[in-house]
Amino acid sequence: MVCEAGILDRLGLDDISESEKAMLARSVQRISLPEGAVLFSPGSACTGWILLEEGSVRVFMTSSTGREIMLYRVSAGESCVLTTSCLLGDELYSATGVTEAATRALLVPAGAVMELIGRSGSFRRTVFQGFGHRIAEILHKMEEAVFHPIDARLAALLLDRADEGREVKATQAELAADLGSAREVVSRQLGKWSEQGLLERARGSIHLLKTDRLRQIAGSCP
Repeated sequence: MVCEAGILDRLGLDDISESEKAMLARSVQRISLPEGAVLFSPGSACTGWILLEEGSVRVFMTSSTGREIMLYRVSAGESCVLTTSCLLGDELYSATGVTEAATRALLVPAGAVMELIGRSGSFRRTVFQGFGHRIAEILHKMEEAVFHPIDARLAALLLDRADEGREVKATQAELAADLGSAREVVSRQLGKWSEQGLLERARGSIHLLKTDRLRQIAGSCP
C-alpha cells in the first residue's frame, strides 16, 4: 500500500475526493527494478498505469532481422504512452520497455485507472496530458527521420548525450536505434568524422574533439 505524503501530488491528484484517495491508498503499488530489467515486452498484458519516480525506461521495437528502433524514453515524473494506449484500448504491448538504470515507479492497477478516469477530472488530465505530450514527441521524431539528413541528426544526438568531458558513452548500435537508422550508416558517418578529426572512437564510447563543427552540422536539424 502506498499512501505517504506527496503521493497524490506526483500522480497529479491533489484535488480528488476522500473516497478516491481511499481507493488509491488501497490500490497503488510501488515497484522497484534494477538496471536492465524488462518492464514489458511484445504480447504481454498491461497490468496498470505507470508513473516513474526515478530512473529511466527505454521503449523500443525489434524487427524480424534483429534491428532495434527506439521509440522514446520515459524519465522521472513521466508516464508511458504505450502503457496508456494498451490500457485504454485493452490491447497487448507491441514493444519492449527496459530500465536503463535502477528504477522506481508507481503502478495504478488497470481497474482503478478506468474507475478514476471516469470519476476524477484531475486524473484524466494527468493521463491524457502525458499521452498527448508523448505522441507529439514521437511525431517529431518521425518528422526528423523523414525530413532531416542523418549527419545532422547524429551530430545533434552526440552533442546532446555528451558529458562535461565531451564523452558519449554509447555503442554504434545504440546510437542507430535512437536515430531509427542502421548501425552501418552510423558507423560510416562516424568513420568520416573520425578521419576529419571531429571525434575519436573507442569501444563503447566516442570522444568529441570539435564540438563547434558538430554544432554547425547539427544546425539543419531543429
